[in-house]
Amino acid sequence: MTTINLQADKKIYFASDFHLGYPDHQTSLIREKKIIAWLNNIQKDAQTIFLMGDLFDFWFEYENVIPKGFVRFQGKLAELSDAGIEIVIFRGNHDIWIFDYFQQEMGIQVLREPTEYIVKQANHSTSFYLVHGDGYGPGDYGYKKLKLVFESKFCQWAFGWIHPQVGMKLAMAWSDSKKGEEHLKRELQFRGEGEWLWAYAKEIEQQKHHDFYVFGHRHLLLDLEAGESSRYINLGQWCYDNAESNHYAIFDGVNFSVKQFQG
Repeated sequence: MTTINLQADKKIYFASDFHLGYPDHQTSLIREKKIIAWLNNIQKDAQTIFLMGDLFDFWFEYENVIPKGFVRFQGKLAELSDAGIEIVIFRGNHDIWIFDYFQQEMGIQVLREPTEYIVKQANHSTSFYLVHGDGYGPGDYGYKKLKLVFESKFCQWAFGWIHPQVGMKLAMAWSDSKKGEEHLKRELQFRGEGEWLWAYAKEIEQQKHHDFYVFGHRHLLLDLEAGESSRYINLGQWCYDNAESNHYAIFDGVNFSVKQFQG
């Protein structure tokens, strides 16, 4: 359990699933500049920024090499961190191989497992349960087995021996294969009681109360009851450039709200 003592004039921000690099350099660059505009907009009152995973469509840190591109985004994160704004990155399934680069270069904490936070401001105390969300909840057993492979030290070591010129092409080809038109259509449909991360939040809530469950991964903006006084929030995505894109959440110590960035 981590405690954040929120200053009276400050806020906590959440966003997820930028998928920088998808589907091509030009489109990704436009999105990257929009994300930086959002970061510029919140910089004035942000105390903590939670980036909830899949910031990149693929990321692998070789010993002395990182993926080409995204320098504007990385530079902005470094600027915010240097200015004293706390940034926390949750690794997603597309950037599961973020290792220590962001910590070493920018002082940004990187997490993978579900993490509980208590946010305190004046007489208010609010509990959060945060994770990207891949591999949690009922079903999706095929991916859960694949996740074990991706997270294995041997797999990471073996991939690290593939030349980046080859490894990056293989990874991007695999990522693109998951985003066909039919896949996207299914992905953006609300599944009712079949929403597995909603089911997961309700299961955890039965074991221990949290005021808010904030996840990424699902690509669908959702705000649903997880319990009598608890909410499950999925932050949606920034990667498809449609009417449902570019959402983020704000917590001011009392109120939690979701907004769409129009910049």
